[in-house]
Amino acid sequence: MKKAKFLTPVITAFNTDGSLDVRANKDVYDRLINSGIDGLVIMGSTGEFYAMSIEQRKELIDLVVTHVDKRAKVIIGTGCMTIEDTIELSNYAIDAGAENVIIVSPYYFSLTYESLEFYYGRISESVKGNIYLYNYPDRTGYDLSPEFTLNLLRKYNNIVGYKDTVSEMGHTRKLIQTVQGEFPEFEVFSGFDENFVHNILAGGSGCISALSNLYPEIFVKWVKAVNDKNMDRAAEIQNYVNKMSELYEISPCFIPILKKAMMIKGMHIKDYCKTPLLQADEKQSSAVEKFMEEVEHIIS
Repeated sequence: MKKAKFLTPVITAFNTDGSLDVRANKDVYDRLINSGIDGLVIMGSTGEFYAMSIEQRKELIDLVVTHVDKRAKVIIGTGCMTIEDTIELSNYAIDAGAENVIIVSPYYFSLTYESLEFYYGRISESVKGNIYLYNYPDRTGYDLSPEFTLNLLRKYNNIVGYKDTVSEMGHTRKLIQTVQGEFPEFEVFSGFDENFVHNILAGGSGCISALSNLYPEIFVKWVKAVNDKNMDRAAEIQNYVNKMSELYEISPCFIPILKKAMMIKGMHIKDYCKTPLLQADEKQSSAVEKFMEEVEHIIS
């Protein structure tokens, strides 16, 4: 069994005018690092990369690389709609001091595997650091299949990991089984919090999922329980996480809801997101407050 890891896909804190809230972002990074979380994924879906200009993404890269200063593993989301923009942003991150990027493939059209191989092939040949694949078929319209992934790994040695944002654990298990014989060090992370233990038991590396923004200390304890093979404790925390996952049900888009919960928890951030995402309304805010009371009760 691999050593378990839990990485946080970090929220991006914004001011009301859409600019980066520099102080708030630094505070979020420090809180996660000080909690002992295994790494930070910047500008994943939770980080609202899709609504940020290339210039703002570069600004955030400079901020996180400088502030974190190698105190934790950092993976930068650099996927763009074109090969050229993805290469430019990826190498900007690497040149700034990041060692790892995570790349979601283009969305809107359902691409063929020939197109995807061309996309990731050109990028892998041109990017000067480690690459993680980001599979999110509900948003891209297609799947980076286990067989496709294995073919890429045989060609490009800088592809080192994969985030599988698929709720069906059978998909992730098949991916792990397909690649681990030839590439035992390849990291496969689940994208849903509640699948963490299932991932590890299937031979994966852990999880990259959003609730650790809110309760990083719980997820650090979960990692320790799994690595210590304390399955009773792991099962106890699984129950906590199952309850926490109800946060995702408050709104079809969870990011403003997560930010509201973090504010209630005491984080000095705003629940402003890049448009068209709206702040939590009165009904949603009440639901978040009730959720937080219930979670605090069960974990206390």
